[in-house]
Amino acid sequence: MTSVPFAFRVPEEEVGDLRRRVDTTRWATPIGASGWDAGTDPSELRRLAAHWASAFDWRAQEAMINALPSFITDIGGTAVYYLRFDAVATSPGDAELPPLVLTHGWPSTFLELVDLARRLSDPATFGYPTRPAFTVIVPSLPGFTFTPARPTFPADLPTHELWHRLMRDELGFERYGAHGGDLGAGVTSRLGEAHPESVVGIHLLAVSGPADYDSESLDDAERSHLAAIARWTAAEGGYQHQQQTRPMSLAPALADSPVGLLAWIVEKYRAWSDSEGQLSSRFSDEFILTQASLYWFTNTISTSFRPYFEHGQGLSVPVRRVDVPTAVAVFPADLSRPPRQWVERTYALQRFTEMPRGGHFAAHEEPELLAADIHAFFVALQRSDG
Repeated sequence: MTSVPFAFRVPEEEVGDLRRRVDTTRWATPIGASGWDAGTDPSELRRLAAHWASAFDWRAQEAMINALPSFITDIGGTAVYYLRFDAVATSPGDAELPPLVLTHGWPSTFLELVDLARRLSDPATFGYPTRPAFTVIVPSLPGFTFTPARPTFPADLPTHELWHRLMRDELGFERYGAHGGDLGAGVTSRLGEAHPESVVGIHLLAVSGPADYDSESLDDAERSHLAAIARWTAAEGGYQHQQQTRPMSLAPALADSPVGLLAWIVEKYRAWSDSEGQLSSRFSDEFILTQASLYWFTNTISTSFRPYFEHGQGLSVPVRRVDVPTAVAVFPADLSRPPRQWVERTYALQRFTEMPRGGHFAAHEEPELLAADIHAFFVALQRSDG
């Protein structure tokens, strides 16, 4: 194994520079819209910025991150950062459960998956002493925090192949399961499609649409789903179009202004979560500012746009048919809520769960609901294999 423990410490001058930049922000001239109507609410942004520049304790968050089981390893020339949560055994059957690789999305980081990983790897601590435990691996996507972008464009090794090599060659797992949402759902889908010999099953929060289909074959639920996607894209998809088409026109501003960076991502946390418009109902100031700080101190907001640009350029590997057992959890406030029929066009669907609450950031918003669904799916797979 080439994995080595990893720790991150921001030089004091960079912490001071962040505070200075926030303090000296040149604020945008209001356009007359109120609240969140035109994007990030200026008053909420000013409140968060004031907290970031004064009361926010980066060193405490840094210590929390460095206390996680963090490692870095070389996979095909890419330095891949990951967390490893070993299963805390609760019963003899734990050893039979597959290890899991969890993949985050945007504008998230690996940190968003920590609560979920802990519940899966140590269920007894969270009140489930008889629930079997998983060993859980949480990598950081290339170009995101601590994992650099690949040097070639397009990448010589797609992300799902990095994950397969990490799980099989580096960590020695011949068989494993996978979970992902947002960008992570695409990585997870491609992983299951490419390596059915190793991937026992996948659990998703989002799905790839069928590569080809006859529009005449769609039922009413599928037509409604596609209409809802079109409405969402028109109302909310400006960020996606920008990141797919002209990411490097936007990135310099966000890499130079911490408040600009914060404004770009905080609006997504509010709009895409089950917050009912109240950001604080789902996310603490410390969580939001730690996520923004991770992007800032690693200067990775521009490279986090790369998957969008690759997709816009037609460089992403399309998902055609995933034949490994698949589970899908649909959260009511997520960006899209595909019906079962739509999922079955592309995936070997075995479990479909409509959740009572939660949104796009389900691993943070509702980690217990999500952990229970992942647990039920993979335990059922284990029993059917047995």
